[in-house]
Amino acid sequence: MARRGLLDAAGAAALAVSVSLAVHVALHCPVQPVSPPPARPAAAGAGDRVPPNNLLQNLEKLGEGMLRAPEDVYVDNAGGEVFTATRDGWVRRMRANGSWERWGLVGGTGLLGVAPSADGAMLVCDADKGLLKVEENGRVTLLASTVQGSTIRFADAAIEASDGTVYFSDASTRFSFDNWFLDFFEYRFTGRLLKFRCSRVWLKGEKAGEAEIFVDNLPGNPDNIRLGSDGHFWIALPQVRSPWLDLISRWSLTRRVIASFPALVERTKATLKGAVVAQVSLNGEIVRVLGDSEGKVINMVTSVTEFNGDLFLGSLATNFIGKLSLAKVTREQEDAVPS
Repeated sequence: MARRGLLDAAGAAALAVSVSLAVHVALHCPVQPVSPPPARPAAAGAGDRVPPNNLLQNLEKLGEGMLRAPEDVYVDNAGGEVFTATRDGWVRRMRANGSWERWGLVGGTGLLGVAPSADGAMLVCDADKGLLKVEENGRVTLLASTVQGSTIRFADAAIEASDGTVYFSDASTRFSFDNWFLDFFEYRFTGRLLKFRCSRVWLKGEKAGEAEIFVDNLPGNPDNIRLGSDGHFWIALPQVRSPWLDLISRWSLTRRVIASFPALVERTKATLKGAVVAQVSLNGEIVRVLGDSEGKVINMVTSVTEFNGDLFLGSLATNFIGKLSLAKVTREQEDAVPS
């Protein structure tokens, strides 16, 4: 009888905990998760077959200690000057001689993507405000804060075409920059341009307006994509794949429960260690992957820009811009191949 009573008490306690958990999740869960799409078969050269490496640990740190979370990097082809926007509200410039200066004050803490404009100004994506144009004299113009009546919640990256058209991305229509990680729990792909799978959108020709998967099976979730000098693309992967993230991504209920507890969300974010960038061909084939598997030198790379034989790496988790010699990386990769 005593044993039966203990079992009944344990059952009642378990029921109470389950009901409490269900009520908490129902009342406090900020996401509406859906099941992830079926995984496509891994193609030859797929990212999950690439062993981790630490080639990014050979980088040089530019402006260390002066830059607060330089998410994106632009390098002026004419003079080799480096521009970045930081979370203290400034657009900063590194002169060709290596000296840094404050180029333009924007304000706020949500500055992300930077790109040049033909009139000499800089296009700046402010995650909180939208798409901005910043002039060196300090003038800031808001170009767009809404799209077809919908608020731009997470302006992320921009580029100006030769005809003056500005293309920019709104990374999420559900969550702001401060809550970016909740998009992982939802799997709804609400970004206006970039998704978990990189897409190619045709602007002209018979396929105009159509989107298709550009590259799949990357070893992480992509952020900024830039064209390299050899016709290949460089893709920054700030959210590196891990067994834990792959596991919880399978079940929407698990993601819903974790998202309901801020402490669990932070613990999940803490598993995001390491840095990865991928070079991808025009056909969507992975050419090579460069990484810092444990994030010892650089972590959470959010942009990668090639200029004059070097890669310039932006990151929201550092106080510097990384500069990596492609020639040195290529030599190390060749030396590592068994003869």
